Amino acid sequence: MDQQTVDNSNPIVATTYVAPGTQRQAPTKSALSQIWYFIRRWPLVPMLILALLLISGIFAPFIAPTDGEAQKLPFRNFPPTWGRASPQNDLPEAADYDLTTREGRNAFNQARQNTFPRSHYILGGDNLGRDVLSRVIFGARISLQVVAIALISGVLIGTSMGLVAGYFGGWIDEALMRLVDMWLALPFILIALVVAVVFGATTGVVMILLAALAWPPFVRQVRADALGIRSRDYVLASKIGGAKAVRILWKHVLPGTYSTVLVVASLRVGSLILAESILSFLGVGIPDPIPAWGKSVDEGRRYIETAWWVSVMPGLAIFLVVMSLNFLGDWLRDRLDPRLRQLD
Repeated sequence: MDQQTVDNSNPIVATTYVAPGTQRQAPTKSALSQIWYFIRRWPLVPMLILALLLISGIFAPFIAPTDGEAQKLPFRNFPPTWGRASPQNDLPEAADYDLTTREGRNAFNQARQNTFPRSHYILGGDNLGRDVLSRVIFGARISLQVVAIALISGVLIGTSMGLVAGYFGGWIDEALMRLVDMWLALPFILIALVVAVVFGATTGVVMILLAALAWPPFVRQVRADALGIRSRDYVLASKIGGAKAVRILWKHVLPGTYSTVLVVASLRVGSLILAESILSFLGVGIPDPIPAWGKSVDEGRRYIETAWWVSVMPGLAIFLVVMSLNFLGDWLRDRLDPRLRQLD
């Protein structure tokens, strides 16, 4: 008898039978399909970009080629050199060239570009002769500091309000939800401009503004989870046992919202970085001379035709970080919620 026989008596359905004692071999995947499956399963590229952001922010003084605030006016809007080093480091003297003629100016500019240590200007220089790469690296540190403090404040305030609203319900829930609605209806940019004019544009003011922007999404999401958790058997058993509301919230309701808080936080980090960049772009963010990505984009927009790298490089950093955080947030949501899983 053959190992496999096919019953073709039914003209519509053909059934394949496997002889007892034999094992069906699983189809083998090609190396390319396995690599693609691994990339889809784990967000490697976003995690790599975020790891680079963390390393740059923490070790900025050791990684940056120069000080992000150091100015070298002879090298204003210096073009990117892409890491090509020059053996000579002595700057040319303007007195050695006739700058009144076009040929003299061209010779001076050529000598300046050939003698400068090009490894310091890999991404070019800005309108004040500052190294764009160094300012992007130090800007990552500022973004991490401001966003981390604002996000922690937003998580604490928003999660606490969401737990209280979802657990107690009634008029407390109604009052807190209407407060969130009114807060979201306020024009954030206009309020930021007014606050910056009244109190001045400082780093502390930026942190407070971002913290005020961070907490509303946590209230809504945590409240939705708390509404479902409060009616479960173990929560009802704790109430019958005489447990206080604070203990029930801390021991039973809050642990059930960890995954939601983590996903919302990962998605809000990108929004906060973008908001900080917008404030810096409008001139009400991080004050001078501290480097910030949004401020660098604003400083280079007046020279976009002749020195595009001044705005494009920090803008590219904002785009990559925000995109990576959004992808990571989507991946966490799919992995932590079994109903949304697309991959085993």
